[in-house]
Amino acid sequence: MIAKLVTYGKDREEATSRMVEALDGYYIRGVNHNISFLNALMVHPRFVSGKLTTNFIAEEYPDGYSADMVPQDDPAITAVVAAAVNKKYRDRSAMLSSQMGGARYHAPSDWVVIIGDQYTPVSVVQNEEGFDALLDGKEYRVETQWKLGEPLFKGKVNGREVCVQVDRENSGFALFHRGAEKKVLVVTPMTAELNKHMLFKEPPDMSKYLLSPMPGLLVSIAVKEGDEVKEGEELAVVEAMKMENSLRAVQDGVVKKVSVEQGDSLVVDQPIIEFE
Repeated sequence: MIAKLVTYGKDREEATSRMVEALDGYYIRGVNHNISFLNALMVHPRFVSGKLTTNFIAEEYPDGYSADMVPQDDPAITAVVAAAVNKKYRDRSAMLSSQMGGARYHAPSDWVVIIGDQYTPVSVVQNEEGFDALLDGKEYRVETQWKLGEPLFKGKVNGREVCVQVDRENSGFALFHRGAEKKVLVVTPMTAELNKHMLFKEPPDMSKYLLSPMPGLLVSIAVKEGDEVKEGEELAVVEAMKMENSLRAVQDGVVKKVSVEQGDSLVVDQPIIEFE
């Protein structure tokens, strides 16, 4: 447990609203946490209405939880904030010194926000109070004092208070708001058209591997090559933060290869065992 967060209000609705706002601004990096899941619970219709049972999670998330699938009451906020953040970075790029004469960079106003397979054209300009954006024919007034590099984008979007966590990831951004985590790419219209032709690279299938869930010391390993294992059987023990963590089989299988030895120092996602 990292911390406990408590909010209160005159009624359940106000207390829940304050909890959602507090979770939006709860910025933690470097360790795994479940803030996204907690925020998703706070905005879930069943939680809001108070119609809860001990089977709530099993009933509402039978296939597990994914932060990129959390519905938003106003999905445009993520796109508008991403466009504003991108505009801020692009305007700074235009101020770089020693640019070649006749080829000076001028940050455009028209962009395309890519979230998953959705391509959303957005026009955004900066003003003294923040930004003016146009998305799907609707105008958005963004009032903010956000500065480059700040992890929390705080301000108002059409008068509504918002707090969005912002991380730069390669050429795009990772945004967290109301329990949803979105990987966002903001590009020019031409780049957006070319991006549609990019081939999708399937991630490698790691389902046949036991991976180290954390950095730590391999205290013991209970199997060897050729062994048959059953679901729930202990395979290895990893010591981290002065605690021993038992790693168990999630299904029946046969050990094909043991990639490490007792006493080895492991890193996150390092293969320990490969199965046939």
